[in-house]
Amino acid sequence: MSIPDKIQTWQMVKGPVYDKAAGKVTAPGELQKTEIPVPALGQGEVLVQIAGCGVCHTDMSYFYDGVPTVTKPPLTLGHEISGTVVAAGAGAESLMGKNVIVPAVMPCNACDICSHGRNNRCLAQKMPGNSLGIYGGFSSHIPVPSADLCLIKDLKGRPLENYAVVADAATTPYQAAVRADLKSGDPVLITGVTGGVGVYMAQVAKALGARPIVGVARNEAKLKRALELGVDFVINSKEKDFKAIQEEFRGIAKEAGVRHNVGWKIFECTGVGAAQDTALGLLGFIGKLIVVGFGIQKNSYSISRLMAFDAEIIGTWGCLPKYYPKVLEMVQSGQIKIDPLLETRPMSRIKEAFEEAHSGGLMKRIVLTPDF
Repeated sequence: MSIPDKIQTWQMVKGPVYDKAAGKVTAPGELQKTEIPVPALGQGEVLVQIAGCGVCHTDMSYFYDGVPTVTKPPLTLGHEISGTVVAAGAGAESLMGKNVIVPAVMPCNACDICSHGRNNRCLAQKMPGNSLGIYGGFSSHIPVPSADLCLIKDLKGRPLENYAVVADAATTPYQAAVRADLKSGDPVLITGVTGGVGVYMAQVAKALGARPIVGVARNEAKLKRALELGVDFVINSKEKDFKAIQEEFRGIAKEAGVRHNVGWKIFECTGVGAAQDTALGLLGFIGKLIVVGFGIQKNSYSISRLMAFDAEIIGTWGCLPKYYPKVLEMVQSGQIKIDPLLETRPMSRIKEAFEEAHSGGLMKRIVLTPDF
């Protein structure tokens, strides 16, 4: 294993253009192939040679929608990373040559938030493609803290690059399930069940024994796939108003033998205003709404309903690194399927991949593999 003189990377050299007069973003960011320095590794740091990096909705938010990153452009996006440790700083030498998953958020493990066990929302966290300086996953290599890396001791015959989706798409739903205190037998509703996170939310819920699991989305082909991945019932929300969706949901609850307005754990995975409104509208007595997807729009909701229903709305961010081995075990045992839901492409096709991911029409998550 050789240490490169420079890191080859695709940088976002400019963010999207915001037109003040128009009041909106009028042009996406700009990507450029370039080289950046390989930093000296400090105590507990390692250099990971990247095998694959997933293209996530969050990257699209940074590149197309103007959602700000902590590190301003130029920086390299990408936070769903798997790879191999090729260099190590003091105290991390035992990781040399190991295959790893890089958590999407790596906490400081020393602040007041971390001391309360909420490390996933550490304000000093390092997130590749956002707050890890200029470094991100759409590169040949990345320097990262080693403390929270998830070791892949056995690839189980799966390409290392495929494990990239565990870094966010598969682990974020697990954290959401923990925040919901999801238990076997809990009824679950997932808005955006066909999306890059929602499709894993369904599998996590199934693995934890939720029943029934109802998925809401707009793409009929993807809804059929969701039924094959553990969802019990689906609602196609395309061209339906809330009343129609509500009526269909109540019919499903009756068929499943559960009350439609009691105890549902609702996972909103889209970040889209209409889906958020649906999730809010279906929240009932002693229910929980877990906000998983990110969006920039605002919603109108009477919060006194929470008092009347004794219900909760809960936010969730990323995933605690300590849960990564459990999710990896679920993937390797077959409880969570990743291979049918992804496709790999060379990183030189990143611009095309961004355009397709932004369009929302992809059936599979794209994982980019370095080909510099």
